[in-house]
Amino acid sequence: MRGVVLVTGVMAAGKSTVAQALAERLPRAAHVRGDVFRRMIVTGREEYLPGASWADESVAQLRLRYRLSAATADAYAEAGFTAVVQDVVLGEDLGAYVGLVRTRPLYVVVLAPGADTVAAREAERAKTGYGAWTVPELDGVLRESTPRIGLWLDNSALTPGETVDAIVAGRERARVL
Repeated sequence: MRGVVLVTGVMAAGKSTVAQALAERLPRAAHVRGDVFRRMIVTGREEYLPGASWADESVAQLRLRYRLSAATADAYAEAGFTAVVQDVVLGEDLGAYVGLVRTRPLYVVVLAPGADTVAAREAERAKTGYGAWTVPELDGVLRESTPRIGLWLDNSALTPGETVDAIVAGRERARVL
């Protein structure tokens, strides 16, 4: 898999672990963590909350984060690395993100474990991803509003290694451009 691979899904879907494992399996790869760009904003950061309107500062910052991660992925790919981007990119933002990445090929992997699995994983994590959002709310955005592009994997019963195996085996289905 050369180019750019976007690994997305709801919080606690396994994105960080799977993206890192996938990058480690590839011969020359970089792991681009989208949330790093959010955390770079030291003052004035606005968290994206349910019900945010397109005019909100939080939406502008979310879109800035996506532009930055896409540009970073393109820069790594241009330097000969496979860029494995990991972020929560759901709803209509997924199609928009695909348009931000210039590198070809571009692969999209959507991790879609069941909501019960996500809730259990979230309860076991030291960090908390869900604040204003609930697992059912975000799962609803994933399943009802996110375009069915790329490779969708229910990784509820898969180990990270098995998930990476499924991604590598399904790479042609994951390829969107």
